[in-house]
Order: sequence, then structure tokens, then C-alpha cells
Amino acid sequence: MKLSARNQLKGKIIGIEPGAVNAMVTMDVGGGNIISATVSMAAVNDLELEAGKDAYAIIKASSVMIGVNER
Repeated sequence: MKLSARNQLKGKIIGIEPGAVNAMVTMDVGGGNIISATVSMAAVNDLELEAGKDAYAIIKASSVMIGVNER
């Protein structure tokens, strides 16, 4: 797999919550970091996603927001 997106995090799928059209896929990318993504059920089936499977979180965004706690 070769992509232009530079933010690629390898991890392990830890859960899939299927819905009628989309699913919430949760991945452990290490260091106590969990990433969730909403993907189509068609993608879940085509990629044969399941808990325990290795996968990549690929993040491509035109903007990134940063927040801090108020004091």
C-alpha cells in the first residue's frame, strides 16, 4: 500500500459497532492511544474488518484544530 497521506498509524482493530449503513471502527494504535473512525458497512465487508485484525488509520485533513483546557 502506497499513499500520499503522511499520517499513517498502524494498529489493531479492537471493536466494530455495526449500523444500518455505517460502522464505528475502533483501533488501538499503541501508547494508550485509541482512534475511532466511521466507515461504511460496505468497506467493513470489503476489507474483512474484524476485532484483532491489523490495520492502518490513515489521516488526511486540510486543517487540524488544537484545543486546551480553560484555567
